[in-house]
Amino acid sequence: MTREFQGRIELDVRDSQGDWDAFLPDKAPQGAPNVLVVLYDDTGQAAWSPYGGRIRMPTMDRLAAGGLTYSQWHTTALCSPTRSTFLTGRNHHQNGFASISESSTGFPGYSSHIPPSNATVATVLRDAGWSTFWVGKNHNVPIDEWTAGASKKRWPLGQGFDQFYGFIGGETNQWFPSLAEGNRYVSQPYGPDEGYHLSKDLADQALRMIRDSKQTEPDKPWYLWFCPGANHAPHHAPQEYVDKYKGAFDDGYEAYREWVLPRMIERGVLPEGTELTPMNPMPDGTFTPTDTVRPWAELNDEEKAMFCRMAEVYAGFSEYTDAQVGRIVDYLEESGQLENTLILYCADNGASGEGSPDGSVNEGKIFGGYPDDLQQNLAMVDRLGSPDTYNHYPTGWAMAFSTPYRMFKRYTYQGGVCDPLVIHWPAGISARGEVRHQYHHCTDVVPTILEACGVEFPDVVDGVEQTPLSGVSMVYSFADGDAPTRKETQYYEMFGSRGIWHRGWKAVTEHGPGSGASGFDEDRWQLFHTDEDRAEAHDLAQQHPDRVAELKELWMREARANDVLPLNDLQILGNPDDFETFIKMEFHVPVPPTGQYTYYPGTSEIPERSAANVHGVSYKVLADLDLDPGAEGVVFAHGSRFGGHALFLKDGTLTYSYNFLGIPPEIRVSAPAPTSGRHVVGVDFAKERTGEYREAIGPLRLWVDDELVAEQEIRTVLGHFSLCGEGLCIGYDSGDAVSSLYAGSSFEFTGGTIHKVVFDVADDAYVDVEAHLRAAMARD
Repeated sequence: MTREFQGRIELDVRDSQGDWDAFLPDKAPQGAPNVLVVLYDDTGQAAWSPYGGRIRMPTMDRLAAGGLTYSQWHTTALCSPTRSTFLTGRNHHQNGFASISESSTGFPGYSSHIPPSNATVATVLRDAGWSTFWVGKNHNVPIDEWTAGASKKRWPLGQGFDQFYGFIGGETNQWFPSLAEGNRYVSQPYGPDEGYHLSKDLADQALRMIRDSKQTEPDKPWYLWFCPGANHAPHHAPQEYVDKYKGAFDDGYEAYREWVLPRMIERGVLPEGTELTPMNPMPDGTFTPTDTVRPWAELNDEEKAMFCRMAEVYAGFSEYTDAQVGRIVDYLEESGQLENTLILYCADNGASGEGSPDGSVNEGKIFGGYPDDLQQNLAMVDRLGSPDTYNHYPTGWAMAFSTPYRMFKRYTYQGGVCDPLVIHWPAGISARGEVRHQYHHCTDVVPTILEACGVEFPDVVDGVEQTPLSGVSMVYSFADGDAPTRKETQYYEMFGSRGIWHRGWKAVTEHGPGSGASGFDEDRWQLFHTDEDRAEAHDLAQQHPDRVAELKELWMREARANDVLPLNDLQILGNPDDFETFIKMEFHVPVPPTGQYTYYPGTSEIPERSAANVHGVSYKVLADLDLDPGAEGVVFAHGSRFGGHALFLKDGTLTYSYNFLGIPPEIRVSAPAPTSGRHVVGVDFAKERTGEYREAIGPLRLWVDDELVAEQEIRTVLGHFSLCGEGLCIGYDSGDAVSSLYAGSSFEFTGGTIHKVVFDVADDAYVDVEAHLRAAMARD
């Protein structure tokens, strides 16, 4: 009951008095607003038009013109951690989200398990009378709870949301996404050949949820967290949107910085006198070399053309998604809801430097621990943004779109943490088109929403005493642009990169994230007076050593209070020892005593990090089949054209396909398929040696019953097929096809029965325990 029963209960119902109100949910305060939070990925301040950038964002421009643009709003420097603060209003380490779900470890601040003492804003608003919806990216389910059979307590429906439609994990293919609805994985409703793109699908689902809610509860406000896949890699966009930017970035990323800074100053986002920081501002040895920016003048013409096209695709992706947000905003206006809808339009961290200095046509190589091939990338330039690529621009554009700041995503300099935010609420904000300069952080979003809604965060939720909110409300800034900042302190930490802001001063370690440098006690701290130097261009540490010492001490106090320790800067890419150390710390699904995993048809896909791990090890896969004449289809498939393997029957042929990180040619081992009856078909791979990048090399044998029917040497990936999604499927291929022989289709198995498919890693699990069992259980 929502309150104590106040009726009367007698022996006979005729003499009793009911009390329906004791059972009905609370109602929101009269006149309370709807709330729409639009949270993009991987976008620096200098990218978008409201801040002076070249990427046209008509919907965001419209909201900025009718609302407020924030110049000093900050995030954690990474997606999962920032998103956790949007959920709970607590600092990211308090939520267990020191990093992304896929790289969680067994420490309180790093576990990716939000504790019950950090209840979500959705839980509070739902209890207070709001409908609650989550659409799009969900990067806050713990890695050990991604599977169909795992607890759903930390999926959206267990975190206070009435409905969820989107994807689990850090990224997904925008043309062939891995989708979930409610508490289960689902297939996409139609394909790209019929006009599908994830951004459009998500907007369709958001509109459906709002319309359904208003149809039956017209007076009930709603809260919608809309999280598109944009602008995270892969950068996928309809061709007409990519072509809108043809030639727009031909001057290069260094020239873009020179062009955009005056525009940011002209718009009032940055003060007069703001200076550009150096292109590569950190000394050698303090950061990972893959975060270096290549000077534009040193690129050849082919490289310049490809890098420009990568920026054009990114821009088209961003604007196309903004158009889908525009469909939601248009509906709110048409239905009379826009006036009293609080809209926050923002991004979760700075522009991404994860594409390396040369960019990539298959970002999955990063997770496979394999370097990019510039020549292969150049050959794909005309297909960037299409289903044929899984692309990411080079570090130079991350630097440019984070102008004028140092570095980009993952770094605790401004380039990683200072991001765009526009707030629009006609019923609650009288100012139009103004800029606000108060210093704020993503932990301030929840307090802002609650104050605007007239709701207090309870001391106890579901019987659990709550941790106090970490942030402060920004509502005071709505009416007064000159009001002093009410926030006093904010710490930062990401993969060993550390910073602390306090009353207009910020100290930052000269220690790159994931640099593998260790030696945290010897780090040099830089000092910036951010009230006067927004770009962090001038290091004042030598002039103010006492202030540096005070801020270092303050950072340590904040770190101990927020579960920040132990610091982890392990260099997972390019440092085999650190990679092995990291694997030891990650969540492991134990290998069964037999070394065997048995899977059945008619089931949803199994996330890669919970499936039998065939990476870098010897393995066998055997399928028990009943075949009718003409049987065909996928027996099993795992991954996509950008990395994966599959066994299938087609045109009378049994084929095992191994797609090594999308690098041509696709490896195929084939033989005539049995025509009818019950058979065991399968493969075994024997790892005989490793290559330069620790990829496994050896013979792959194809079997029909006890007969060896084909054999070929192949190489297999050490890391993962993908960061997330593209799981193991039995009897079909979800998402993007592994093999081009059945591209564009899930190629479901027909003409017989798959009884079971058994994956066996016992040889490796028990013969080579020290080196390869860890790889078999690796989680990235």
